Amino acid sequence: MSESKGFSSSFGAIAAAVGSAVGLGNIWRFPYICGQYGGGAFLLVYLCFVFFIGMALMITEFVMGRRTGRTPIFAYESLVQSPKQRLWRYAGLLGLVTSFLILALYLVISGWTTNYFAESLVGAHIGLDSVAISDHFDFFSTSALRPIVFIAVFLLITGAVILGGVQKGIERVSKILMPVLVVLLVVLCVRSATLPGASAGFAYLFKPDFTQLTGQGVLAALGQALFSLSVGMGVMIVYGSYLPKDDNLLKTSIWITVCDTLIAILAGIAIFPAVFASGQDPAGGPGLVFMTLPVVFNSMNPADGLPIGTIFESIFFLLLVIAALTSAISLLEAQVAWGEEYKKGKSQRTRNTIVICLLMLALSAILSLSNGVCGNFTIGGKSLFAFVDQLNSIYLPPLCSLCAVIFLGWVVDKEAIRDELSNHGTIAIPWFKGFLFLVRFVAPLALIIVLVTGIVNSL
Repeated sequence: MSESKGFSSSFGAIAAAVGSAVGLGNIWRFPYICGQYGGGAFLLVYLCFVFFIGMALMITEFVMGRRTGRTPIFAYESLVQSPKQRLWRYAGLLGLVTSFLILALYLVISGWTTNYFAESLVGAHIGLDSVAISDHFDFFSTSALRPIVFIAVFLLITGAVILGGVQKGIERVSKILMPVLVVLLVVLCVRSATLPGASAGFAYLFKPDFTQLTGQGVLAALGQALFSLSVGMGVMIVYGSYLPKDDNLLKTSIWITVCDTLIAILAGIAIFPAVFASGQDPAGGPGLVFMTLPVVFNSMNPADGLPIGTIFESIFFLLLVIAALTSAISLLEAQVAWGEEYKKGKSQRTRNTIVICLLMLALSAILSLSNGVCGNFTIGGKSLFAFVDQLNSIYLPPLCSLCAVIFLGWVVDKEAIRDELSNHGTIAIPWFKGFLFLVRFVAPLALIIVLVTGIVNSL
């Protein structure tokens, strides 16, 4: 892959990769499960998992991508040492399918987020109580047309960035959006921390309660570590192929992991002190964003005068749109890059982007309709939306990650891995044996536990 097609700088690469990792899950999922499973106790376990197993998986995908300069299917093909091992290409195909399904579901939720941002700008939630806001979300999410319109709007923006290419599209936009996201988060954190009763929210997030840290909580921490870093879907293989050849993969992975974790913690600081200050239920899960938080922001509005709460609601949903956009960009790029490489022509990018966007719009529309007018169609007793969500959250990413670590740890030539990590012997890597041990033994065992546990719990 030519240098001009890759990221132009380490900062651009980090901003894009952090953008891929930071998504809607960081904003609501991490704070919620952190509080549910012991606050600070969960955070300590999570940090161990994310900086060892999660980061090892990220480095694994970066090595595969940069070593070959190719997308997942072709990366696996390029790294095998004998024709008999070419079956590993199907692991790359699995990653491509995973990113496709995740993006389809992600677009539905991103459409909801875009709609709520638009509504907040016109004060659509002012004066609504918790029941009215809950009914509003139920009516909107099960509607036939409006959610699809906002999916299309969001997808149009995402596709426009991809059409700009790696440097002029993805890298340029990431360099702008990630700092903006952090600034918006800090603004919300300051406001949330100064509310009366905010201390209960901080205690919920950070006070260690080891009595709440059950075995299920430990598994949740491991699952969140994988989910949070955007590994297990082939995206980091694609972004790895764009990394500069002189980039230190360990340092880049550390930066991405630190930034991703910091943003998740800031999201908790922005959300939960405000939730407790307004007397709302913090155990809202996905509904926390669309049903609980609008009530929280409403409670900040004075009886007369400037609607401060609604202003902060607009800031919050703009933050969510940015987080959703940066992740959607990486997922769509994984699809477009594969099509571009498959056809071996730069001129294919525009056509690929349009075709894939149309396919994504169709599938996302079907998933959205399964929440409402097509809700009678079920698979295993679940709506199509819930079924795809289960595939994405329980089965596919851990399975893809398991394939990647087994492949790199046991199939790829060890000296090739050493050569890539050391930038052809130009930097010292005293941690190489430890990394190889994690990839060969620790990560596969952890992923098998997560996968088996998820399957058992879903039955």
